[in-house]
Parts: sequence; structure tokens; C-alpha cells
Amino acid sequence: MALLDLQRPDGHWRGDLLADTTLESDYVLLQLWLDPPADGVWRPQHRVRIAKACRSILSRQLPDGGFWIYPGGPADVSASVKAYTALKLGGIAPESEAMRRLRDRILALGGIQSANSYVKMNLSLFGLYPRAYVPTVPPELVLLPGHMLYEMSSWTRAIVVPLSIVQTAGGTRPVPAGFHLNELIAEAKGFALPRHDGPSVLFHQIDRAVKVWQRFGIRQLRWSAVRAAEKWMLDRTRHSEGLGAVYPSMMYLIMALDVLGYPKDHPDLTKALRQFDALLTETEDGLYFQPCFSPVWDTAYATFALGELGNAPTERLQKAADWLIGREVRHRGDWSVKRPNLVPGGWAFEYENEHYPDIDDTAMVLLALMHANGSNPARQTLCEGRALNWLVNMQSADGGWAAFDVDNDWAILNKVPFADHNAMLDPTCPDITGRVLEALCRRNYGPANDAVRRGVQYLLQTQQRDGRWWGRWGVNYTYGTFLALRGMRASGDGRAANSMAKAARWIVSVQNLDGGWGETCEGYLTGRFTPGPSTPSQTAWGILALLASGNRGSVALQRAVRYLIDTQRKDGEWEEPLATGTGFPNVFYLRYTLYRNYFPLLALRETQLVLAQ
Repeated sequence: MALLDLQRPDGHWRGDLLADTTLESDYVLLQLWLDPPADGVWRPQHRVRIAKACRSILSRQLPDGGFWIYPGGPADVSASVKAYTALKLGGIAPESEAMRRLRDRILALGGIQSANSYVKMNLSLFGLYPRAYVPTVPPELVLLPGHMLYEMSSWTRAIVVPLSIVQTAGGTRPVPAGFHLNELIAEAKGFALPRHDGPSVLFHQIDRAVKVWQRFGIRQLRWSAVRAAEKWMLDRTRHSEGLGAVYPSMMYLIMALDVLGYPKDHPDLTKALRQFDALLTETEDGLYFQPCFSPVWDTAYATFALGELGNAPTERLQKAADWLIGREVRHRGDWSVKRPNLVPGGWAFEYENEHYPDIDDTAMVLLALMHANGSNPARQTLCEGRALNWLVNMQSADGGWAAFDVDNDWAILNKVPFADHNAMLDPTCPDITGRVLEALCRRNYGPANDAVRRGVQYLLQTQQRDGRWWGRWGVNYTYGTFLALRGMRASGDGRAANSMAKAARWIVSVQNLDGGWGETCEGYLTGRFTPGPSTPSQTAWGILALLASGNRGSVALQRAVRYLIDTQRKDGEWEEPLATGTGFPNVFYLRYTLYRNYFPLLALRETQLVLAQ
């Protein structure tokens, strides 16, 4: 079988996790920070890679000149500004046809002033955007009382802490002589901090005060905050494959260590560079970065799909189980600020990221281990018990589950000037809640259990009027609906019957004419289901939603199964060039390259089981 062939010798699976050009663009800017070109010429050790990065970026340019944040999507101003900066730094002539079209597209989208805050902050570090008009991130965030830092999402705090050091102590780094981005300024549009309504006025006043404090504040107090931020940052690089184990925070960590004067051979800096470079895949003609690695996620889903199949080799599943059990999180992470007495358990998304175990991954691993027995049954039993206990106790007050934290829902933080990356918070969501319910209920948690009852109530309350659920971590309503339905079906809660029937009607109503399902990322912006070309993963989600809703043997199900059978390649895999994973809605999307394999396999097997009953 194709999926079995992709298992690695130690038992795990890991597909590539692909994104947009912003990663390659940021890579060029990082090299400018670390080793600016002398007389405008990159040093030999950087020249080849930067040329490859530029080729990789240009290969994805749209006909209108801009760059997308998801395949098939429109030009995005932030991605386009990043690309222009990297290409110009990489030696692509501004008067070339590709750069002219890109420049025209950026200006049509509102110019450099319309890019998001993080683009502007990065450019301001080199004097390429006015520092007065970018948000200031103070290192004093780490010192604020009441654990204020932990009201931000885990990924945001892992970014802003090193960034605060860079902003405070980094000064303005040099660029090649004569280099500027003035041609990207929309002259009809002024410079200003990002604005929102209501409470944002207060945050703008605070930002002004912080800027004054940065210039005239007591230096000793400022450096006390910087050192506290340094400690916070370094503490979270232990038992981890990088700060947050994700590209942006790992990049800012490198910049922060450089600012703090760490010599190039310092173990913390060399480790940070090595871990960052590990995200790079280089070929003869180009290169690309992954935002992080997805081994636990891919292994859990592949194991679960093969386990549901029922005929996978036992020794293969045992290897997968042993690999997963060996990556159980046993250290307290940021989540313990709000759950100080909770015993650690569960799994992260990556190979090693013990400060940030993932509720979604933990639920998925528990489902996988139902089908896979490791070589040490006693160890597995203890491991699963800790994970279940951790999972139940990470339920938020509204009855749902989020990704990394509990009750991370201070909506006012979405008004801070640097909140336009759409990732300040980690609120509960239907997709994770549905998966957790399935994991708990397949482990004998019944509808009378308080956590299950509250979880079902959360799903009932978050269902939209036409029957769908929003999907936070997959695109979009198809994903949210399939997981919410599986959770409700597993719960056995009688309150869910009408809700599930409504969801089934909605799923059928958005099926494509070819029998598959497809949905684009545009729906995150519009708040509406936006149909797209059928994809293997989304078609599988549609099938699984129908099965969970009790809609069995229908014409819609038959057509969907036929679509998957007809589109399977001779090697057993499927094609999926579109993004069906979500990083941050409207900002960052993902292509999980194994979704095209294990989701269709799971859907076809579960259809077979249901129809055989």
C-alpha cells in the first residue's frame, strides 16, 4: 500500500508541510541581518542559496505580478511586498518585467503601507519603513503582572518575546548602498499605525508612551526587561527543536541572540541556526522552507487510518506506537500557567516541542493508539492515562477545546496595533472540540460525563444556522463540519440528532458536480462557504461527515466514493495541489502533503465498514 511505503524505518510518517513564498522571502532578509553584502555583493557562502530562493519565489509569481498566500488565490499585498524586497536584495533588477509587474500590483493593492504589521516591523529594522509607524513590542511584556503575556496565544508570545529584544536593542541594520523601497510607497496614502475601532485608541496611546520610554527610559530598567525576555526565550529552547519549533519564532530567536552579542560559536546560537536550517530543503535548482515539521500529526493520522483498515501489518503499527509513545510530553509548558496542578501528558505537533503540547495532536494520538499496541503495554497504559487526564482538564470554560491553551480568549487583544496577523488568541473551535470528543468517547467517556456533555453543548451553540461549523485548522466549513459531526456521533448524546441532520443536509448541498468536495480559503475572509475544485482530502471530509451524520447509502455518498476511486493514481496516491490546511485564517495557509493519502483511505474504509453493517 502507498501509505505503508511512506513509513520511515523508525516507525513514523512525515510529509512535507508547504506554504507560500513568505518563508523564502524572510530567509533573504535574515541573511541581510546576519551578514549584509559588502558593496552590494553577497558573500560566496550566501550567494548560491539566495539565488535559489529568488528562483523559488519567482516560480510562483501570478500573471498579475503579485504573490498568493494560497494556491489559486489572489495576490496578497504582504506576501508581495516581502517577495519584492527579497528579489531586489537578491539582485533581480527593478526594471525587469517580473519586478515591474510586481511593483504595479503592490501599488494597486495600496502600496507598502497596506502590508501587515510584521512586514513593516521587519522592514523597519533596516530603515526600509519608518520606525515611528510600526508597533512597538516592549520586552516589559514578560514582566507584566497577572501573567498578561499568557493571555496571548502560544505562537504569538513565542514571536513577540524575541522580537521585543530585536526592536529594543537591535538598532537599524545596514542595507546595500542606495537600496530602498521608495518605489513601493503609495503616494496618495499616508503612513500610520494600524487602526481599529474602540479600544484600539487606548492601545495607540500606550504605543506612543512605549516609544517615548524606549528613547528616554531608565536604561537599567530597560535592560532588566531585556534580560528577563532573554531568559524566557532561552528557557523555551530546552527540550525543543527551536523556540516554538516554528519558523517565525526561530528566526527572531536567531536575530535576538545576535543582538545580545552571542558569538557565532556560542552553543545556543549555533543550535538555533542548525535547527532553523533544518527547515530548509535544497535542490539543484531551488530551495523551499517548511514552517515546521508535522511528524506526530502525520504519524497519528496514518496509524489511525491503517488501524481502521484492519489489515495493516501488526509490526508496522507497533513501530508507530513505540515511536509515538517515545514522544510523550513529560515537562510542564506554558499551558501550566493556567493549570499549575495538572500533570503533564500529551503530544506536540513536531518531533520535540515540550513547552507546547497540542490538544488536537493529543486527541489524534489517543485515537491512533486504539489500533496500535506498543512493545511495552504497561508503559502505553500509563502514557494514555496521563494524556486523557491532561486532555479532559484542558477544556475551556465555554465547553470547547483550543489548540494549546485554556481560556485564551481576551478579545480586546485583537485591538493591539500588531494584531493584524490574525493570531493573537487561541480560542476554542469546533474542529478541535469535535476531535477531542471522539477521542474521549471512544475511550469510554459517555454522554453523562461532564466534559463530554459540555463539549456537545459547545458544538450545538457554535453550529451556524444552515448547519455548518467553522473550521479553524482546516479549510474550512467542510473541515469543521466533518469533525464536529464525528464528535457528536461518538458522544451518543440525544440532543445532537436534529443538529446532525441539519449538518448532513448542508454537506450534501455543497457537493460538487463531479461528486467531490472542494472549498477555497476565501471563505475565511467572506464568512461564507466558497466552493472550489474538488480535492481528495476535502472529499474525504465530506464522506466522513455524511457517515457520521447517519446519511448512509445515499446518492451523494456513492458519487463521492466514485470520485475518490476514479481520481486515485496507479501508485495508490492522489494529487492535491491546493491548500486544505490552515495556519492563520486570512494570513497563512498550509499544504499537508500526506492529507491526500490518509484521509481518502480512511473515508473509503469507513464507507466499506458502514455499508457492510
